[in-house]
Order: sequence, then structure tokens, then C-alpha cells
Amino acid sequence: MSLSPNTIKPAKGAKRKSKRLGRGIGSGKGTTAARGTKGQKARSGGKSRRQIRAFKASLQKVPKLRGFKTLQKTKETVTLAMLEKVAEDNKIITPIFLEKKGVISSAKNGVKIVSSGELKKKVEINGCLASKKAVEMIEKVGGSIKF
Repeated sequence: MSLSPNTIKPAKGAKRKSKRLGRGIGSGKGTTAARGTKGQKARSGGKSRRQIRAFKASLQKVPKLRGFKTLQKTKETVTLAMLEKVAEDNKIITPIFLEKKGVISSAKNGVKIVSSGELKKKVEINGCLASKKAVEMIEKVGGSIKF
């Protein structure tokens, strides 16, 4: 038998017949239609859903969300102390070099060098941003930086 839209059928036993309620006493689900006898749940529209009590009070306990989350990718920060550990004299430092050394997790978003710690090695930095003080300290040692 070929497979075509008019021959597709569900697996045997996959579909169950729905209960036919309130179709006479002989059906087994007649008279009360499997709702029990009397009471709110037996009436039409009498099914009560779960209700949240003291909603306003519980809502007021939740702290307000303040500020916003930026959609811009933030640059990874690298300190001069970190550069001192990783770098060697007269070595060119790039974001990819820092990623390989394990200083940053990803070079995609860029790198910014900040001036905490000290740098004693002469290094050339390419493709990294830096704070004014960091640039001063790098140039003081004899290094250079290209953005």
C-alpha cells in the first residue's frame, strides 16, 4: 500500500472514543451524566477554577523591577595586573592572544584595558580599548597601544 494523504491513519488503539454523557440510562452515563448528585459541581458552569486569594497583597511583596538591561554587548575588562602575568617583553597583545591565554572568555565583544595594578613589561597592544590612565601607564613603561 502506497503512502499518500488519503491512506494515512493513526496507529491502532491510539484514538479513544470520547465519553457520551447524558444519553439515557442504558448508556451507563445517563441521568446525572457522571457528575454525581446535586451540589455546585453538578450544575452547569459550576466548576470553580483555582483562585488566587489576597492577590494584591502578594503582588505588593514582589520588588519593583528598576532600570533596564542593555542590548549592547559589553566589552571584557582586563587589568594591567593581568597583562603583567600573561604578557612577555616586546610581545604584541591582541584580543585573540588574550583569549588563547584564558584571560578573557571570548574576543568577539572586544576588550578594554583598565589601570588597576602595575605593568613593568614593554608591550604593544593592538585592537583593544583602554582607559586614559592605562594608556599613560603602558606608554610610561615604553609600550604602545593601537585602537
